[in-house]
Amino acid sequence: MAQGKRRASQNELAAALTRGPVEVLDFFLPLWAGSALGASAAGVGALTALETLVSFAVRPLAGALADRFDRGRLAAIGAVLYGLSFAGYAVTPGLGPAFAAAVLGGAGGAIFWVALRARVGEGLDGDKAAFSKLFSAEGGGTWIAFVAAMTLVPRIDYRGVFWLGAAACAVAAVVMLAPTGPAAPRTTAGQGFGQLGRRLRPMLLLVVITALAEAGVALLLLMHLQRGHHLQLGEIAGVFLPGFIVYTTLPEYLHKVTGRLGRTTVLSLAMGCSAVFAAGLSFAPNPLVLTGMWVLSAAAFAAAIPVEQEIVAEAAGVSLGRAMGIYESATLLGATIGAFTAGLLYGTGSGWRAACLGAAVILLAGAALVRPVLRAVTAREKAPEPQ
Repeated sequence: MAQGKRRASQNELAAALTRGPVEVLDFFLPLWAGSALGASAAGVGALTALETLVSFAVRPLAGALADRFDRGRLAAIGAVLYGLSFAGYAVTPGLGPAFAAAVLGGAGGAIFWVALRARVGEGLDGDKAAFSKLFSAEGGGTWIAFVAAMTLVPRIDYRGVFWLGAAACAVAAVVMLAPTGPAAPRTTAGQGFGQLGRRLRPMLLLVVITALAEAGVALLLLMHLQRGHHLQLGEIAGVFLPGFIVYTTLPEYLHKVTGRLGRTTVLSLAMGCSAVFAAGLSFAPNPLVLTGMWVLSAAAFAAAIPVEQEIVAEAAGVSLGRAMGIYESATLLGATIGAFTAGLLYGTGSGWRAACLGAAVILLAGAALVRPVLRAVTAREKAPEPQ
């Protein structure tokens, strides 16, 4: 029991140390690349797209490795690659070397998050709230990193912030290498990617919908605050910060609600409420109301995402690494589609409202699919394996 708690604390600390700087990088990188490196809009887009593409491509390999080798050490390797990526951005003299840093970041992110989530899944039998606690740790690391970065960037510039991100990733690697007792045994047996993909296919549809809506709504809000309400960087951060705090504090409490109401009910309610909040964003008259709607959206996503991770982990059996590789790929796919579509729609005449209402429709469809999807996944878990 004590060993399990130490390992859980280790996982959560490493997640907080890594997630915060990564989210800050995603927020700062386009601004920095354009102003400091003189990159064109196409160059900035290529830089961010390259990291996404590499991360997507490496995730299956990361999943296979996480089912063969020690997941803590593998996550440490991912954190080191993340740190090297931050250091690369901090020292790069131009856009060309920044692409190498993007490759390292994409590979590091895939290895770190797949291995870490698989490691968290090992303890799910002893602590059903394991993924909710991990989600809280990620959220806490995010808003703390944002506050620190926004405070320090006028004094140490973007490159100084990137160096701090590299240091945080180095600490995360050390944390993951700290001994906590014998690791769970690895096996080459279990489900292959094809078998797992078929088993998880219905659930992955919900994962894509959730990631698509979350990324799309967040980007829409960011652009609308900047272009529709003409807010400055600090004011925009002030709108987002309450939502990040909700991400930090609510998941563990919401897990208790899930225990009472059941996963189907909670997922359906979370997606339905998210749809209402997404539609409400399009009619919000000022940043104060937008802040409130974003907080409510954050609460709904904080309820849904850990439940989805638990379901995927339980369906994986011993193939936690491969399952988390598939899950992370679905999340990345949904987020990419959501952000790209939101950007396209916002540029049209009535794009803000159309995009918000479109996200609401997609989330309502997801809410309607929850019950049949969970029933299908459960049925496949109980079905005997083919001989």
